[in-house]
Parts: sequence; structure tokens; C-alpha cells
Amino acid sequence: MIGGRADAGLVIVCDHAENTLPEGYGTLGLPEAELARHIAYDIGAKAVVEQLAAILDVPAILSRFSRLLIDPNRGIDDPTLIMRLSDGAIIPTNRTLTAEERQRRIDTWYAPYHQAIDRLIDEAQRHHPHPVLLSVHSFTEVWRGTIRPWQVGVLWDADDRVAAPLIETLVAEGDLLVGDNEPYSGRLKGDCMWCHGTQRGLPHALIELRQDLICNAEGQTAWARRLARVMRKIAKRRGMTMELG
Repeated sequence: MIGGRADAGLVIVCDHAENTLPEGYGTLGLPEAELARHIAYDIGAKAVVEQLAAILDVPAILSRFSRLLIDPNRGIDDPTLIMRLSDGAIIPTNRTLTAEERQRRIDTWYAPYHQAIDRLIDEAQRHHPHPVLLSVHSFTEVWRGTIRPWQVGVLWDADDRVAAPLIETLVAEGDLLVGDNEPYSGRLKGDCMWCHGTQRGLPHALIELRQDLICNAEGQTAWARRLARVMRKIAKRRGMTMELG
């Protein structure tokens, strides 16, 4: 949890911040090198969120466990909630997952993470009826041999109150190719933004940053500052409840 002004009208979420695995799980049977790949976490996203939250003085929540343990950006019934195979890598420990172990991971890591997000939103709603939720992720520059041209993507479903101005403002930066529901679709029932944005009627969007742009400290700082600038511009739009410093 990162502290910030609850009355700012913005809450930042980072679902895949770390590649950490709890004691007793080892590497889930994987070679250590596999945990440094995108299959284990969103490379660079954590540092961007930490700096963005500090610049804007807004609260943020970041996961403390690898998506390979359990993916907090998936619905409970999603078959990819606990991956057995990810980008060509078999996850040995997950292949023989019992129903009891699956429930243990839900109760111990997945549910507390989402409960913490709810508490953060509840606090923000004491000041604004409709605080904005922004989720920050990262994506690989190449997928299955295909180069992804976008530097940034904005994912959304039916609610474009944040997504539309985000895309417009990022495009206006003049040096970015912005993906509209690229490189992934934001229409995923049960994901984090669906649970805490759609289901609560709050404006929300998920932003994807290309990993080669935020894989080092210089890029992370540059993108945190860029996103802060973009969010401040959006906050000034009519109807927005954000009051960012």
C-alpha cells in the first residue's frame, strides 16, 4: 500500500507488481531465470506506479506475489487464474494443483488483495462519489515473433469516461502510437477493473506500457512523469472528480 490523498479522486492499482513467491513454494518447479520473465510479473510496472503515486500524492496498491502463484487480474472462474502453461513454460507445481491448494491461494492472497482495493476505494468515496481507478500493467515488445508497434495501450470495456480522454491525451503527446484495446482487449469479465470499476459504477481504465520502455530506472521515471502530466490534464476536464496536485 502506498499512502496518498484519499480526497484526490484517484486510486492506482498494480496487479502484477512483483515476481515474489511465498515461502514454501520455491520457484514452482521453474528454473530461476523463468521468474525474471514477463510470465511472472509485469516488468517495470511497480517502479512506474510507485513514482506516479508519489508525484500525484495519491494512494496506490501493488501486489506482493507473482501472477504465477495466482493472478489477481482474473476472475475466480477464469481458467487462467492459476496458470499451468505460460508463453511456452510449463509451471510444474501448478500442473498437479488440488482443489484445496487452489482455495488456499484464493483465501490467502487473492481475496485479501481485492479486499484491500475495496477498502482503498471506500476511503476515496468518502470524499468523491466516483473516484477514478487507474490500473498500470506492462506488455512485451515482441509476442510469438511479432513486433508490437504500440508504446502504450489503453484497455477498457463499456465505460469510456477515463479511457477516451486517456487515449486522446496520449495521442496528443505527438510521439506515441497508442493502442485502443491493444495489445489486449479490456473486455474481460471478472478482471480487476471489472470487479472494482464496472461493478461499482466507477470510471476506470487499464494502461499497458511496453516493457522495453520501462525496463530501467530512466524509462520508469520518464513514464511516471509522463503519466502524471497526462492524468493532470484529464483531471481538468469537465465532469472529472480528480483534484491532482
